[in-house]
Parts: sequence; structure tokens; C-alpha cells
Amino acid sequence: MSRWKPYNPNPRASNVGDCTVRAISKALNQDWETTYAGLSFMGFSLSDMPSANHVWSAYLRRKGFRRHLVDDHNQDIYTVRDFCEDNPKGTYILAIDGHVVCVQDGYYWDSWDSGNEIPIYYWER
Repeated sequence: MSRWKPYNPNPRASNVGDCTVRAISKALNQDWETTYAGLSFMGFSLSDMPSANHVWSAYLRRKGFRRHLVDDHNQDIYTVRDFCEDNPKGTYILAIDGHVVCVQDGYYWDSWDSGNEIPIYYWER
């Protein structure tokens, strides 16, 4: 069973450089523009880019999310797909090396199939 749900709210269907905006917009049920503006304001406040880890982390914290390290369940490779199987309920933002993805109720929502990527930490609401 595929756990990937195609999702790209970008108004121009762009698929490069905005994964943080896409993931957070899905998790918060906001449109892309609202999420981009919120992250941009946070970036301005912190004097950094909206996609910087500490910027979007601060944004999520203010929205009620908490950060956790990923438990790999003693597996050599623990993927986004594995995370979904282990978390069938809830909303999460997974941080991957160079990428961010939203997981909701056991499915990952992304513009491409990132199921084999390895999450480092996650935010939970």
C-alpha cells in the first residue's frame, strides 16, 4: 500500500526550494501564500531566510508543535514510510537532510515520493 499522497499547493506548481512551505501549509491547513508570508516574517524577525531550520522551527513552536528525535526502532534504515506505519494518527513535520515533509494520519504528503528518505527529527502537534 502506498502511503504517499501527492501534494503541491505552490501557486505555480513549482517543485524546487519550497518544501518547507509546502509541508507546513499542509500541517496547518493553510494556503501556500499564508504559510510563506508567516515564514518570511519569522525570517525577517530572526534575520535569516524562511527556510533556515531555526526559522521554521520557531514558526512551528509558536503554532504549538514540539520537536522530537526520531526513534529508529533498532532498524539500520528507518524511512519516512516506516515513520508513517509507526504513526497512523496525528500530524507531523519530518526533517530530512535537505528536505521537509508533512505526515498526517499515516500518510506523507509531498510533491514527490520521499518515502525512502531518512528522517532525522520531527515536529508533532
